[in-house]
Amino acid sequence: MGLHHCIQLCTGSAPAAAAEPREDGRMSTQLYLAVCEGRHDQAMALLPPAAGQVADQVSTERNNVLHLAAEQGDAELIQGLYDRFGDVRSLVSSQNSAMDTPLHCAARAGDDRSVSLLVQLARGCGAETILSCKNKAGDTALHLAARLGHAKAVEALVDAAPEVASEVNDAGVSPLYLAVMSRSEAAVGAITGSCVHASAAGPSSQNALHAAVFQGSRMVGLLLDWKPSLASEPDGSGSTPLHFASSDGDRAVVGAILRAAPHTARTRDSGGLSALHVAAGMGHARVTKALIEACPDSAELLDDRGGTFVHAAARGGHSKVVSLAIATKRPTLRRLLNTQDGDGNTPLHLAVAAGAPDIVEALMREGKARADVMNNDGQTPLDLAARSTSFFTMLGLVVTLAAFGAQPRPQRRDSVEKWSGRDIGKGIERTSDSLAVVAVLITTVAFTAANNVPGAYDQNDGMAVLQTRIIFKCFLVLDSLALVTSVIAVVLLVFGKASRSAGSWETFAMALHCIWVALISMILAFYAALAGVTNTRAVYGVAYNVIYVGFVVLYIMVNYMISPPVSIRTVWKVLWRTVLQGKHSVIGRRIKQQYPVAGAYAPNLLLFWATYLLAILAFAAVSSLSQQAPSH
Repeated sequence: MGLHHCIQLCTGSAPAAAAEPREDGRMSTQLYLAVCEGRHDQAMALLPPAAGQVADQVSTERNNVLHLAAEQGDAELIQGLYDRFGDVRSLVSSQNSAMDTPLHCAARAGDDRSVSLLVQLARGCGAETILSCKNKAGDTALHLAARLGHAKAVEALVDAAPEVASEVNDAGVSPLYLAVMSRSEAAVGAITGSCVHASAAGPSSQNALHAAVFQGSRMVGLLLDWKPSLASEPDGSGSTPLHFASSDGDRAVVGAILRAAPHTARTRDSGGLSALHVAAGMGHARVTKALIEACPDSAELLDDRGGTFVHAAARGGHSKVVSLAIATKRPTLRRLLNTQDGDGNTPLHLAVAAGAPDIVEALMREGKARADVMNNDGQTPLDLAARSTSFFTMLGLVVTLAAFGAQPRPQRRDSVEKWSGRDIGKGIERTSDSLAVVAVLITTVAFTAANNVPGAYDQNDGMAVLQTRIIFKCFLVLDSLALVTSVIAVVLLVFGKASRSAGSWETFAMALHCIWVALISMILAFYAALAGVTNTRAVYGVAYNVIYVGFVVLYIMVNYMISPPVSIRTVWKVLWRTVLQGKHSVIGRRIKQQYPVAGAYAPNLLLFWATYLLAILAFAAVSSLSQQAPSH
């Protein structure tokens, strides 16, 4: 073909001659581009005269002209082919290398006009079988349209051949399941509204309702209105759609399934888990409550390990679900708080193993759970606390259990293994260096402030100008306190690290208290200095508010970082048992022996609170003294 002809073809200024078929039976490049780019007149001019010859001209993947037109959703070109050739059976029924017919291509494109037109052409030339024709993956055209959520194409296909909706592909998946996965309610409605006998099969023996529970209550409602029996069908692992919905936590979906099939609340999967176990294990309190209200006796169901839903919630550390059993007045639910599973563990054992002090506290304070029950290994909940590798987790568990008088298993005192601290030793060693630097900086600032007193010195006698003011004397006291406590902290940190003894955490704790006091003293000394050198109430009035808010924020942050998730009431309880009762408390002696860090925690926390309270009182006193006139 000459250059002049090529220019005419591209510009459309002259009619194109029919393309010569290639010797290998492949479609010419000109025809391929004309069809793909929607140049209908040029495409029609390049076609051979007979439909059979057109069908023989294919692309690399064996797509003929009708395949290409259908992929583009080009209904006009499809109609033009029919108008020209009349009998297009060879084109309509041909398959490409993936065994897709032009109808597959049109369904994938989602053009309902092309789909409807191809269906009419197939019927007109006696090729209705293409409606149920499958490609290499076993997909019909309906599978492809449903997978991509092309609702109008789905509607056109099911109107023409509703029986195709009962077909599954090679993966055992139905068009309805694919329509649900595409999130197209219109496509699902088209299938369920026209096909009574449509298949709902999905992978792993699931049905469409298993997939619909993750798409919302409207999708679930469509399927349940169509076939309520789907709610009772388990998948390959024995899980019903209610199991799936309970794991997702959508209360509306769970309610819809329960109304359609309330008995499924008692169905257990291959692992013995009911929907209630699943919801409790995932921490969905509202769904758990709805399941219990709909089917009260489902709370009695045990899994294969002999555990109730309370065991599942405690194992997962879900306090809101455990609280349902604690807060209820039903004796049947309250009884579950001390029920042992197949390993002899109560929910309290599992909460300790999960490292959930808040659940432990709720079970013991409100649920009146027994803390002296031993599991099959002869261990009480207090014994399991020793397995905690995290310092603060162990601390919260032991403090809570000790506060309510939990007992360890009986054993000789000389064989009791002391909690080694594991990560606490390394943590103290890493932190000591940084804290020592901070303490030295506080010392330097305090020393510098003492040599550069506020208000400067009198040029005559070299004495401080403000020496007669009470606020200046407060500054000296506070600065001296900051200096001394920071020096003590440095000494404690250095010697504590050098000793590397088992009791080095004690010196570390004392150093922390000293740094806390030094920081507070330095802040108060700053305010005293500011109040001493200015008479502008607006200046130190603003400073007062800023420092006061800073104190509160600092206390909240530090208290949050060092306090376990237990109530103040529990801390006072453990303080009473381990400190005030002293040697008269069996649990106090055992805690000090096995968990010495935990035994000292409550007194140190109380000291921290007392220091903060004294700081607030000292701040109020300094503020009051700053308003007094100078003394003579």
